Amino acid sequence: MELRHLRYFVAVAEELNFTKAAQRMCTVQPSLSQQIKDLEHEVGAQLLIRTNRKVELTEEGKAFLKQALLSLEYAEKAIYDARQIANMSKDHLHIGFVPVAEMKVFPYIMPNIRAHFPDLKISFHSLTDSAQLDALKKGEIDIAFTRYPDESGEFEHVQVFQEPLALIMPKDSPFAEQRSISIKHFNDRYFVISDETASPQLYKLIQDFFKQSKLNVNIVQHSTNILLNVNLVGMGVGWSIVPAYVIPLLGDKIVAKNTIEPLPMIGLYANYRKQQKNPAIDLILKILKEQFYMDMF
Repeated sequence: MELRHLRYFVAVAEELNFTKAAQRMCTVQPSLSQQIKDLEHEVGAQLLIRTNRKVELTEEGKAFLKQALLSLEYAEKAIYDARQIANMSKDHLHIGFVPVAEMKVFPYIMPNIRAHFPDLKISFHSLTDSAQLDALKKGEIDIAFTRYPDESGEFEHVQVFQEPLALIMPKDSPFAEQRSISIKHFNDRYFVISDETASPQLYKLIQDFFKQSKLNVNIVQHSTNILLNVNLVGMGVGWSIVPAYVIPLLGDKIVAKNTIEPLPMIGLYANYRKQQKNPAIDLILKILKEQFYMDMF
């Protein structure tokens, strides 16, 4: 059974007239009639009742029509999705990312991509984790670098690395000169933490850490991006817990402090389509495996 058999049958079922169905399908009536006979033979049931006056669907035909329409719909979607991916793979690569990938991953993968695919156009999309996975699902990006992996099973993912979280505080803090401090000193301190919508994984890790450690902190500000955390700490608003990649960005008014008790770790994941046929993505995954499947912090 081929898709053309289903298309011919649907045309006849909707027109209930072989002549009109043949015109619609740009074929001749005898050929159309033969295609329907071949289909009925393969199905093993009569799908249409033909008389000189009219054409009617049998009960078997009505049931077959529903599934035929679904099959054609799925086939068209499969063709569309494949073409979309093929078109993007030819000359354009779309990469979604959170800031840590921009600093810690792209400097390694981009020179290799440029060297192997000099004519490839690359677009970068700075998006939240959820927005990236949604864009990946829609085919708007080809790979997503997120703080948590896709759990739907729709995509493949690899963990690029894990990095520790770090405590930062104003340089004029009474604890700034200490080599390390205990988290018990977090109690009653003012804290700036990342917003749940902007950074859900970081937000959850910090909140769970406070709760499990039985810490009573004063959260005075939620920030929508990690640089705002840094700036607010620099302005003396409070302390903050940030991913370790931020430490090189600190100004002279901020210090990063070791804690006696370890802070949580946060991951970075690369998410991509299953069975993707994109040589640029294959190269990225190869570089990630060689360069990052070890602790780089």
